[in-house]
Amino acid sequence: YMGKIQNQINNKMNQNTEHTQLDKFTAIDYSDAFPENVTLAEYIWIDGTGQNLRSKTRVYNEKIEKLEQLDWWTYDGSSTRQAVTHDSEIYLKPVMMCRDPLRRRNHILVLCEGYLSDKTTPAVGNFRPICNKIMEEAKEHKPWFGLEQEYFLLERTGTTGWWPLQWPRGAFPSPQGRYYCSAGPGNAFGRLITEIHLRACLAAGIKIAGLNAEVAPSQWEFQIGITEGIECGDHHWIARYLLSRIGEDYGVDISYEPKPIAGDWNGSGCHSNFSTEATRQENGLDVIIKEYMPKMEAAHKEHLTVYGEDNNKRLTGKHETSSMEKFSFGEGSRAASVRIPVFTLEKKSGYFEDRRPASNIDPYLVSAMLVDTCCLNGKYRQEILDQYKKFTEVKAKFQ
Repeated sequence: YMGKIQNQINNKMNQNTEHTQLDKFTAIDYSDAFPENVTLAEYIWIDGTGQNLRSKTRVYNEKIEKLEQLDWWTYDGSSTRQAVTHDSEIYLKPVMMCRDPLRRRNHILVLCEGYLSDKTTPAVGNFRPICNKIMEEAKEHKPWFGLEQEYFLLERTGTTGWWPLQWPRGAFPSPQGRYYCSAGPGNAFGRLITEIHLRACLAAGIKIAGLNAEVAPSQWEFQIGITEGIECGDHHWIARYLLSRIGEDYGVDISYEPKPIAGDWNGSGCHSNFSTEATRQENGLDVIIKEYMPKMEAAHKEHLTVYGEDNNKRLTGKHETSSMEKFSFGEGSRAASVRIPVFTLEKKSGYFEDRRPASNIDPYLVSAMLVDTCCLNGKYRQEILDQYKKFTEVKAKFQ
């Protein structure tokens, strides 16, 4: 049997067509090795950086069909910047599961919340509980989200060095202008990985809406939405996990840094499109402009606090960004804090786009702040900020 698998691997490695590579994550057939009642569950969680994902596999000798069948698990928090060695046990609570498009068959991906040993205190980097509390309280508003996740593809240049994929080593490609939504080998670098990622998300049941090449070379974007409530963060984190796993297969790193390359190159954001039932109704544009925008302006600095680390390197007023210093909104403007799209203007109802969030955001924090500000009048704002401040203090101790 193992000889059969090895032959499949060798054949796959010897075939270089794009079609074969696109089917990479389904190319090897392991079905003979698994009885019907075996499920591989990949437990996934956010580590102490608040940005990176960790995971490990648990074998269940049964077919897992619902979340309640999954056990809580534990891991070593001292190795994930979340605990000290003498008190390192962190609990994993399964909160969402979906199909595993990489292993296929009955196998699943399991998104988890991390908790300290009391099983009630969220671990460092776990902002899902407060987000879920806000979404539950505001569920009558039916908050919808669409997140535009920008990122760079990087390749290794030595033992520890990384540089954008297919850029000249230690040098720069042609200036920006030819890469956005482009095609061709001289313009679009790394499309293969983005195409595999799109298919993997769809196979998993993740609400991915599309992808495109971005303004800088080797910079791409995928969109998650429309999601409602806590789905926003859940689906976004699983999409990020799948992108990292696919990049791993090709030796390509995914960078969510807001400004990974200094100079005249675009940074990366995570533009957050948001609407409520009120804004989607007739004359919902009035709700956006007269009610939500004043609230957003009043909480401008508080939003920026949780809108991503090093965002000041990106929000400079250049490269399609607004200034951090002053809140603004504009009709169709990509130089404003918030853009009101032409579709919303035409229909006089719909959504708005908050362009301030950086690419390395925690989507739980951003979605929670948007709902809390617009729907709950900032009821939980200080609680969010206090939790985030504590997170940054603890995070600093483990660096």
